[in-house]
Amino acid sequence: MKILIIRLSSIGDIIQCMSVVTGLKNKFPEAEIHWVVRADMESLVRIDPRIDHIWAFDRKEGFGGVFKLGSRLKREQFDLIYDAHSNIRSNILKLVLCPFGLCNLFKRNKLVTRHKDRLKRLLLFRFGINLLPKPFKALDSFRHPLKKWDVSEFNTPFSDWNFPRETEEKIEQLVLKQLPDPRKFVTLVPSAAWELKRWPVNYWQELVTIRKDLHFVVLGGPGDTFCEEIKASAPERVINLAGKTSLMESFCAVWHSPYVISGDTGFLHAADLFQKPGQAIIGPTAFGYPSNPKMKVMEVDLPCRPCTKDGSTKCKLKEERKCLMDISPLLVAKSIDL
Repeated sequence: MKILIIRLSSIGDIIQCMSVVTGLKNKFPEAEIHWVVRADMESLVRIDPRIDHIWAFDRKEGFGGVFKLGSRLKREQFDLIYDAHSNIRSNILKLVLCPFGLCNLFKRNKLVTRHKDRLKRLLLFRFGINLLPKPFKALDSFRHPLKKWDVSEFNTPFSDWNFPRETEEKIEQLVLKQLPDPRKFVTLVPSAAWELKRWPVNYWQELVTIRKDLHFVVLGGPGDTFCEEIKASAPERVINLAGKTSLMESFCAVWHSPYVISGDTGFLHAADLFQKPGQAIIGPTAFGYPSNPKMKVMEVDLPCRPCTKDGSTKCKLKEERKCLMDISPLLVAKSIDL
């Protein structure tokens, strides 16, 4: 049996979609799994050795390249096709592989698609009418379409992630060898693409100060200079990796973490995929909820939540970011179970 997964981008969505591989392997253990992904995201998919073939697509090739790729894929004669993207490019691939859905007439549910519930999203963010599941777990939304194939068991532990050797070596040097006990530290992810969904820096500092019994590793990008402020609250117990690791290296750090505390970011989705224990600090956004039962959700119930898809809008309250401000560092500190 050959199964094709189409998920071209983005980082967070690819990570969440990767959780379906476990379900597919549980249901079809001998299946050969193929994945179509954008070329600049290919390395991310490669960490899962259960994916047998990766078809990398370069955006520079345009729509003509998509049709050519579709022709190559058609020759593979896939038994099952999962469009986990549902955009223009994935629709072109489906048009080549299963013209107008006709393949489903001959083989029921050969092709399944993850739909984005665009109307429900419009109602939520434009009119405040929430018809989406509460809470909305995006990772589950990638799994749900596979019920048509009777795929239902996704939480089987998997630990053979295949990070590049140089990536593993760098994390060992920067993190594991720097800690008195590499089995007892907390990874913090204070950054986010938009300010609206960031837990305040002074809250992270207070968290570190309260838990004097723990060491911490901080992940962030080159522009996240505030991560140094978090380290300054306890420099002898905090390793700041902001700007020192690539995206792949940061994901590897999450994989080696005994415990992860993060806002709604791609690193939270990675912790969810790796089934890490930890805490998800969820504020104004709608789609960051983890599915992993080991991950505690830290949130406050406000009538205005959720108010944004990704944090790119402005807070509607006078007390800005109240949904995050009301999650106290003491509460988070006491909830760490390590």
